[in-house]
Amino acid sequence: MEIEKSTRVACSVGLALILSGLVHLGVFAVDGGPWYGPVSWRKPVTFGLSFGATLIAVTWVTSSLRISARLRALLLAVFTADCVVEVGGITLQAWRRVPSHLDMETPFDTAVSMTLAVGGGVLVVLLTVFAVASFRQRPTGPAGMALAVRSGFAILLVGLASGAAMIARGVVLTRTGHQEAAYHSTAPLKPLHGVSLHAVLVLPALTWLLSRTSWSEPVRRRIVAAATGCYVVAVVGAGVWAVLTY
Repeated sequence: MEIEKSTRVACSVGLALILSGLVHLGVFAVDGGPWYGPVSWRKPVTFGLSFGATLIAVTWVTSSLRISARLRALLLAVFTADCVVEVGGITLQAWRRVPSHLDMETPFDTAVSMTLAVGGGVLVVLLTVFAVASFRQRPTGPAGMALAVRSGFAILLVGLASGAAMIARGVVLTRTGHQEAAYHSTAPLKPLHGVSLHAVLVLPALTWLLSRTSWSEPVRRRIVAAATGCYVVAVVGAGVWAVLTY
C-alpha cells in the first residue's frame, strides 16, 4: 500500500510539473520575450517538462529494480519533493524576471541559487542509488529491459555530471566577479546535459513497446541493443562538441 501511494503521488506530481511547463509555454506565447538567455520563459517550460517526464520515468523504471518497497518509497518521496523544489525555484525566478541559477545579486537570489544547487546534489545522490541498484541485481521485465534500465541510468549519470559541471564552473566565475561569463559558460554542456537526461525514459519505453509486438525475444534484444548503441553515439557526439567548444 505504501509503495502504491508513493507511486501515485510521484506520477501525479510529474503530470503537474509537465502541465506547469505547458502553461508557461502559453505564457511565453502571450508575453513574448527572448527564448534563450538567463532570463526567459524557456526555463520554466523546459524544466517543467523535463523534470515531470523524468519523475514519471524514474517512478516507472524503478519498479523493475530489486530493492525493498520501503526504500523505494522513501527514495521516490525525496526525489518527488526535490523535483518540486527545483521547478518551483526556477519558475519563481522566471516570474521575478531574474536568473534562476548563478544569481548572487541579492541575499534572496543567492538563497534560491544555492537551494537549486543543493537540490541538484540531492538528485545526483538519489539517482546514483537507483543506478547502483540496477547494476547490483538484474532488473525485471521483458526481453531487453535489463539493458535498457541499466543503460538509461548510466547515461542519466552522465547528464547529472554535466549539470554539476555547469553549476560548478558558473559558481567559480560568479565568485570571481565574472557574472555575465558565468551565464554563458553553460552553453557548451547543454546539449550533452539534455540528451543524457532522458535515456532512462526513451530506452525502457522502447523496450516496453517492443514487448507488445509478436517479435521473438532475440530480435527485441538486438533492437534494444542497437538503440542503446545509437543513444551512446549521440551522447559521445554531444560530449565531443562540449569539449571542443568549452
